[in-house]
Amino acid sequence: MPNQRRHRGASRRDLLLGGLGLAGVGGFAGMPLVRHLAHAGAAGLADRYFVFCYFSGGWDILLGLDPRDPGVFRPDLIQDTLIDPGYATLDVDGYPDPDLVDTPVAGMTLGPFARPLVPLANQLAIVRGMSMETLTHEVGRRRFITGKPPSGLLARGSSIATTLAANLGSEAPIPNLSARVESYNADQPSWSSALKVDDVDDLVRALAPGSSSSSQGERERLDALMAQTGDCRINQRSVMRTDALDLRAGAHDLVSQELDSLFAFGDNTPQMQALRDHYGIGNDLSSSGAQAAMAVTALTAGISRCVSIQAASGLDTHYDNWQDQQGPLQESGFEVVAALASDLASRPYGSSGESWLDRTVIVGFSEFSRTALLNSTGGRDHSLTNACFLLGGGVRGGQVIGASSDVGMGPRAVDLATGELVPGGEIVRPEHVHRALLSHIGVTEDVADLRVEPLSVLFTG
Repeated sequence: MPNQRRHRGASRRDLLLGGLGLAGVGGFAGMPLVRHLAHAGAAGLADRYFVFCYFSGGWDILLGLDPRDPGVFRPDLIQDTLIDPGYATLDVDGYPDPDLVDTPVAGMTLGPFARPLVPLANQLAIVRGMSMETLTHEVGRRRFITGKPPSGLLARGSSIATTLAANLGSEAPIPNLSARVESYNADQPSWSSALKVDDVDDLVRALAPGSSSSSQGERERLDALMAQTGDCRINQRSVMRTDALDLRAGAHDLVSQELDSLFAFGDNTPQMQALRDHYGIGNDLSSSGAQAAMAVTALTAGISRCVSIQAASGLDTHYDNWQDQQGPLQESGFEVVAALASDLASRPYGSSGESWLDRTVIVGFSEFSRTALLNSTGGRDHSLTNACFLLGGGVRGGQVIGASSDVGMGPRAVDLATGELVPGGEIVRPEHVHRALLSHIGVTEDVADLRVEPLSVLFTG
């Protein structure tokens, strides 16, 4: 485990800005974001960053990541296949004849609303046939976030983003940032807990210095008193007090760095206008596009190592709203992911010759999928089977791992090292993906107590 205490010798502002110039970024006409060159907090850990993109409500993988050919899975065969693609019943403008979407990758066919992922196919790893072992939103969501089945509805263990942040070190001002995504810390250092915000304005308020009713003299006397009590041996043995002082110092450093200006997305400057255009940001700074812009800014400015965003919401389509809402909402989420990936790809990572996308792992997930059969109201209910996708830094792209069955779309067992379907293999669950993420940054021990082997085929090397 890396050193879990902050370095006291230099402020985080010094660490962030010392010796670094301003870099022109990708296609944004010299947008002045500070390049972050600090590496992982312990020797041997990979220089990686992470964005988790949550599709809230339970996506329909038949429309996105795990489709079926309607010419093969015909209505007259439903009693045999227990699968109804339902594409002919969709009522979406611009999709008069929805069909499967081909990609440049053999075997990677996508559903009619996953078109934004096609340009990313060679960088994309899709995991199919994943078992969530639940039909409950809260349980499925927390199961993916932590990699552990909850106790009732209560999450067990820490979020994978929290565990990753803890193992990547504490040098970033906000190691773990989460927008509209649940986050947990059960067993990691306090500094790796997510700063949770509802929108970009929330983050700006957290970063901006607030007004103080204390005079400068009063603050100086308070600081002197706290320093004096710090010499007490009893106080020095108090882990709680030490953590509290660390957090106080970190909060002081955070608001003194004037980082809030980096997230002034509403400013009337060419740089911010280019950012708004790229992500389709209007006046709503809680939108998924604004969250994605926040994620890229936080990573590339050296503010965060792990960011979680809500890429799409409203996917719980049990009724005929499935026909006109599920697909477009998914597609809007995939568009956010594509914009995020292209933005990272346009930004050089220092002088390494790599881009920020080469250093950043993007994970897309939902709490579960929807049933293979339409229900009596024209929608789909909750299914145990799921899928997810990864792309970016070190991901072995251009592959589909595992599969759901052609009868009822149940999970099928795979070889974790090759991703091939094998009798007696493992049914993939979120914890296999989490172990792979941790192994990718050099954490080979089961530090999160996930009790499975990693889905190692996800990453190169």
